Amino acid sequence: MTLRQSGSPQETGISIPCVDIADFHGRSRPDACPGALQVHAAADGGLARVRVPGGRLTPDRLRELAEAARLHGDGALELTSRANVQVRGLAPDEEHGFAARMARAGLLPSTTHERIRNILASPLTGLDGPGGGGIADVTPLIGELDRRLCARPALAALPGRFMFALDDGRGDVAGLGADATVVFVAPDRVALLLAGTDTGLRVGADTAVTALLAAAEAFLDELAARDVTAWRISELPDGPVLVADRVLTALTARVTPFEPVRPRPVALGPVGLVGDSARVALGVAVPLGRLTSDQARLLAGLASGGEIRLTPWRGAVLPRLAPAEAADAAGRLRAAGLVVDPASPWIGVTACAGRPGCAKSLADVRADATAVVALAPPSRRPYGTDTLPVHWAGCARRCGRPRGRVADVVATGHGYHLELDGTGLTCSGIEETAAAVTAARGEL
Repeated sequence: MTLRQSGSPQETGISIPCVDIADFHGRSRPDACPGALQVHAAADGGLARVRVPGGRLTPDRLRELAEAARLHGDGALELTSRANVQVRGLAPDEEHGFAARMARAGLLPSTTHERIRNILASPLTGLDGPGGGGIADVTPLIGELDRRLCARPALAALPGRFMFALDDGRGDVAGLGADATVVFVAPDRVALLLAGTDTGLRVGADTAVTALLAAAEAFLDELAARDVTAWRISELPDGPVLVADRVLTALTARVTPFEPVRPRPVALGPVGLVGDSARVALGVAVPLGRLTSDQARLLAGLASGGEIRLTPWRGAVLPRLAPAEAADAAGRLRAAGLVVDPASPWIGVTACAGRPGCAKSLADVRADATAVVALAPPSRRPYGTDTLPVHWAGCARRCGRPRGRVADVVATGHGYHLELDGTGLTCSGIEETAAAVTAARGEL
């Protein structure tokens, strides 16, 4: 069955521009995304990335990561936009010890599949109760997907940038650009999205993981059939259509008229208290996604609910706290330099590695972003879901930029160039840059 023949655009809800596959010649090299075993040589030393499916960590595993960063790296954990963890500054003779420590901690369950265990999940799933936005709790699907993914030898060939997402229906991770996403549309039914496009395929919740794995296999089959190299479904012309056709065949399924899921980018993660019952969750923002070993150990010690949930917005959630515990935790985390106040000027501020970590960077963007946040005037109103994100980039590549509408602050070598909605302003100093950022965010 060909997806484009299964109904009119009005019936399927799919609108994808047709591109001649013959015009796509593929990437010139395989994906080299780092892992715990395949370390990237950065300007400040080795960079290792540890996959954390669903962002779920036990307190013991977070402590182990903190200790590994202290002993083998630069002493800090970097939270990524895929809710994974990076450790920088590894010396060559420390790389093996770091990987061995991750394996002993249970953070490296597969040496062949470790780089492809990129699984996003709604961070608040199952926590905010009726009316909180989620339709179902995706927690059981995280472990199932991870286990079944690692059990399929052929899927070890997936690029390290290929990403899965499990959205509980609230739409928080569906718009983050995963290659294969399931979104709950009813308590027992999910929609399959490929590269953010609703395929029209609806399956039972018990088939959700099967559909995701079928999409991953279909992507590899499509690459083999076309004899090209691509890292993401979105890179392949007509990728969602071609992969969806294969998934439909594999599942012996068909598309019927449906109400399409229209994902939107979510740029800000949960910060502050969530819920009003006997057990609440506490959302924590980590300035620039950099968590010191001491801060990580503090988070682990406060996780009385038994887990820490990392978010794709480079933050964390402490679930299932008693209200008094949450209030005490908020005070201790604030004193340690973490953010638990939705009115903080840190909300929505991200940055690439910058100097000295990246040889291509023209500035120490993290230090400059910190200086600008310190100069921010008092907020007239709490930051919220409509707060304009600001991303600091050391060069025009803008690594780590969030999806959606963002104010870009790009280093030029002589200052910064702020860009928003197609217009730009060149700034020569920190004070001038701070004023421009304040003006761009508007509501500050």
